[in-house]
Amino acid sequence: MESLAKARATTGGSPDVWAPPIAARVGLPAAAALGPASYYADLAAPHGDRHVRVCAATACFAAGGGGHLAEVERELGVAAHTASPRGDVSLQAVRCLGYCYAGPAALDGDTPCTGTTLPAQLAGREPTRAPDIPVADDTDDPVLLSAVLSGEPAWQVWSRTVSSGTPDEVQREVAASGLRGRGGAGFRVASKWEAVGRAPGGVIVANGDEGDPGSYADRLLMEADPGRVLEGLALACFACGARQGIVLVRSEYPAALARMRDAARQAYADGHLGPSVHGTTTSVDIHIVEGAGSYVAGEETALIAGLEGSRGCARPRPPYPTERGLWDAPTVVNNVETLAAVPWIVRHGGQAYARRGTPDETGTKLVCLSERFARPGCYEVELGTPVRRIVTELGGGLKDGAELMALQVGGPLGGFLAADALDVPLSEAGLSARGAALGHAGLVAFDERVAPEEVLRHVWEFAAAESCGACSPCRVGSRRGLEWASADTPPGREWERLSRVLAEASLCAFGRRIPPAVHSLARAYGDRLAGWGP
Repeated sequence: MESLAKARATTGGSPDVWAPPIAARVGLPAAAALGPASYYADLAAPHGDRHVRVCAATACFAAGGGGHLAEVERELGVAAHTASPRGDVSLQAVRCLGYCYAGPAALDGDTPCTGTTLPAQLAGREPTRAPDIPVADDTDDPVLLSAVLSGEPAWQVWSRTVSSGTPDEVQREVAASGLRGRGGAGFRVASKWEAVGRAPGGVIVANGDEGDPGSYADRLLMEADPGRVLEGLALACFACGARQGIVLVRSEYPAALARMRDAARQAYADGHLGPSVHGTTTSVDIHIVEGAGSYVAGEETALIAGLEGSRGCARPRPPYPTERGLWDAPTVVNNVETLAAVPWIVRHGGQAYARRGTPDETGTKLVCLSERFARPGCYEVELGTPVRRIVTELGGGLKDGAELMALQVGGPLGGFLAADALDVPLSEAGLSARGAALGHAGLVAFDERVAPEEVLRHVWEFAAAESCGACSPCRVGSRRGLEWASADTPPGREWERLSRVLAEASLCAFGRRIPPAVHSLARAYGDRLAGWGP
């Protein structure tokens, strides 16, 4: 994958030309390189001398109805997903750069540009603008933002634990905490760890492929507190008896990638990682890996496929990754926010964590508010906090007194709430009862400037573009839905039939979540999207 990425960065040609020689050099058939090179967005898109990535994801779309992409195309004189004839500039539309609080956004090389003057910034008529993520705590004792807000150093818990603690103690505290995965599935972390059973050769993967448009919590943690992420990963390795950890960072997060690599180098220099950590018999090695641009590749089996150099498609289960994962080794995949909570839990005890949140969904959560809010930013809240309070008190409602028409929760396939349906707790149970999902807990607000038909089409465009294609219900169904949404004609009973097929026969949660997301959008807008309801 690294060889493919290096080759793509220097050519605007088709993967058919440059990918097969890479496979031949390592003794693999041409298909082994053509598969990933034609699948991942970063490898399939032509690259000119100057490569610009423009965010076309939900928050940036909501910021201006999606018109910024066409403006950038006119300004640069090149269409999205193409390079200029001379190869001096190329343009790629991507789905989330993690600047949802300041969109629309773009990366000019690795230089971020944000805001309403985005085209002028890319043209050089105005200086680039990329504000830091606004951060606030609503818990009075933050689990995840303590270092970001107060500068508390990382690795304190690890040093004590690896020297005088035991794996069983870490496992017990995490089990007592009730911590669930923060990447969307909400699976109990201790259960995943127990399933590995400290089998030889186990691997722990920190999933930093934060693909849900509207969320930038993982980006914040990897950029502002990378040591805490690595410390949580090291503790997970210790608890599971794993000697190897991997952090996958989205390619759309170049600053996070650089800071994670710097933090890993420093951790090795300080003796936190490597053989015989702090003079003990414990050995932990952590590698930082860059993604290549794919939403579905954040799903754990697709992520593992990508790490192995294959197309990032979901795989059937069983076997589960905890049995046969990366290179058939027992593998645990936890997302970045999940692992960042582990040092606090080990330090303060699982019971202290379990007293926060709700009895069934304990602890705190980072909630990200999009650019349309009066006070956008990343807030740490306890699970169970009313969504209305987050929207009106923390977020201050919408900017300029605009009226909220629909609120997207948990990413493009998470779900939508109407403005009068916000009296629901921020929890998986509470949101699922309303047809939505917690996901990464990104909140994207839509005001009256964006028509409901445009929001619907945007959801289907995302589904069609990001379906990995591994199963026909999702591959065909997402394209059929986009055709219907683009025709502005309610599909009626055909949609009812397709929604059942998607929900029941899709290989992974991506396809299964499309119908609930569309149904919730129809409920949020009422008669304006008649024909798309359940």
